[in-house]
Amino acid sequence: MNIGFFTDTYFPQVSGVATSIRTLKNELESYGHVVYIFTTTDPRANNEEEERVIRLPSVPFISFKDRRIIVRRMVETYRIAHELALQLIHNHTEFGLGLLGQMVAHRMKIPVVHTWHTDYEKYLHYIAKGKVFRPVHVKMSAKFLFGKVDGVVCPSKLTRKMLSSYGLKVPLKVIPTGVDIHKFLRSDITGSDRQNLRYKLGVDETGILLLSVSRLSREKNIHFLLSGMPEILRKYPQIRLIIVGDGPAREELEQQASDLGISGQVCFMGMVAHENITYYYNAADYVVSASMSETQGLTYAEALASGVQSIVHGNEYLCDLFDDETLGCLYYGSEAFANALIGYIEKNLEMDEKLLQIKLYGISAECFGLSMIEFYFETLANFSKKQLEKKRILDLNKIGKKIASVKKLRRYYQKTEKMTIEDK
Repeated sequence: MNIGFFTDTYFPQVSGVATSIRTLKNELESYGHVVYIFTTTDPRANNEEEERVIRLPSVPFISFKDRRIIVRRMVETYRIAHELALQLIHNHTEFGLGLLGQMVAHRMKIPVVHTWHTDYEKYLHYIAKGKVFRPVHVKMSAKFLFGKVDGVVCPSKLTRKMLSSYGLKVPLKVIPTGVDIHKFLRSDITGSDRQNLRYKLGVDETGILLLSVSRLSREKNIHFLLSGMPEILRKYPQIRLIIVGDGPAREELEQQASDLGISGQVCFMGMVAHENITYYYNAADYVVSASMSETQGLTYAEALASGVQSIVHGNEYLCDLFDDETLGCLYYGSEAFANALIGYIEKNLEMDEKLLQIKLYGISAECFGLSMIEFYFETLANFSKKQLEKKRILDLNKIGKKIASVKKLRRYYQKTEKMTIEDK
């Protein structure tokens, strides 16, 4: 099958969406499918990037400078998609390229599916500081957008529940985003590699390394992690928090750490290449997060794959992922973080390996790819039925029009014949 991914976000931009798209692309191709990625230009992209990536002219998004939006190229994109003989389009954005993907699919008469990666109700503050767009506008936009697609992929039950509450009629399929398990079970990372990185990060033999992997933005709530650190450090002064990631809130967070007097125990690493992030997971004792905006939580899946326990703010999605205490701990309310972490460290639980293996298959790239292929074929089958039904209705309408024309013609002749008789 020839599949077109349409996305405003892809490498070298670093995000969970970009990682998810690449993982799915690799899996689909491993089963013999061909995937073309239609995405934005990026000044950091080089000429040696992976095959079948088609970049369309773009400009930075107004209030989200590290993301880009295309300058529309409908005719050119349609021509390329037609030459590539695409059989299905999979949109990964609600904006420029997502709308373009819908138009191309409609013109080519092929199905389009859409993955809802982001809970936009948590991101409205980026647009006019949240003073213009409200949650009701997200609902209205979703209903308009999904009125023209053939299926929606929901990374979690939480996402499906949210979209169902919008009153959508389109098929909603829960397919958790998978991770490359083998990448995080790397045999080439030795104990000395782990120890060397911990020393480099200022953690000795008795130290405890907390790891946060996240974009540094308001909705990720990293300021709540920092707020809980003074209490944690009073109990465990040997703890060190390593924050991997970058974003618009970095300067503010660094200032908060300084104001709290914990700068020496908190290290902002900035962006780390995705191929190197496994070293940080392997070096960590616990992964921590206060984010309440996650719909798929790749960081948590990566932590599990690395054998690291997590202490994270709970939601319905994470209740399924961390349904056993040996895998991690959920807390509710930002003020509960410090007590949750301290209590979990004191329990000193070991992961249930048998349960972990079951979990790992559910979050694996293999399971992700196979589930998506199954959904693609279901969508293609339903689309074909709809097309046949449309053709049947169209044929019936044509027949109906012909019958109506015959009836009209008959009435005309009957009327003419009557008038002729009367004239006589």
